[in-house]
Amino acid sequence: MQETDLALITDAIRLAGRVATGFAGKTAQSWDKPGNAGPVTEADLAVNRALETALRSARPDYGWLSEESEDGPDRLDQETLFIVDPIDGTRSFVEGSRTWAHSVAVSHGGRITAAAVYLPLRDKLYTAALGEGAFCNGARLTASDVAHLPTADVLAAKPVMEPRHWAAGEPGFRRAHRPSLAYRLGLVAEARFDAMLTFRPSWEWDIAAGALIVTEAGGVCTDKSGAPLRFNNATPQLNGVIAAGPKLHAEVLAALAPDAA
Repeated sequence: MQETDLALITDAIRLAGRVATGFAGKTAQSWDKPGNAGPVTEADLAVNRALETALRSARPDYGWLSEESEDGPDRLDQETLFIVDPIDGTRSFVEGSRTWAHSVAVSHGGRITAAAVYLPLRDKLYTAALGEGAFCNGARLTASDVAHLPTADVLAAKPVMEPRHWAAGEPGFRRAHRPSLAYRLGLVAEARFDAMLTFRPSWEWDIAAGALIVTEAGGVCTDKSGAPLRFNNATPQLNGVIAAGPKLHAEVLAALAPDAA
């Protein structure tokens, strides 16, 4: 009997952790991608190769979208595909921090159906399958029920706080930050934070797995206009992300400036 997609990507993402931790963050060779696209290391590429071998050998009919693979139009003709970020938070990896993550998702018809986010140095494994709930190290997750933005703990980069984004000026919530978007979404699903906001165009591989983990924990995850997230787009970017419990998500949308979306 064929293993489920979730079991497959869970095994693969643990393999990714073993590959990545075989490199010493600060001593791993690194260089900058063209066009100010950020750093990449030999570990990113090694993890990408390991994941592609493990996943595509098991599901040769699935498409492939990864931050560290050359993209092409072929995936647009495939209803099901893997969406992968080999190391989300490469700068954190290079610095020797523990807050980088691996992110692997399966998209079917534009919706995420299975997801895993793994932080090997924190021994945190977030998983979810569509309709089956979200878990961290096997414990079921439930998103925060905080309803009011001024009392919320929110993961966001500093630009989110700019008054131009908000109808009534700076919103006044408590802001924190983590370098990995996938980890931020896991923390929202875990109710350690009440929301995660980013208003910048966001790559699908940063968001895909975490989005399902949030929604399977009972949260809501949309783009910054409130529209549902759809994946496997020709340009694999999303119009920002708002992730929170249902009441707080609605309050965030109501608080945004009309032109912020």
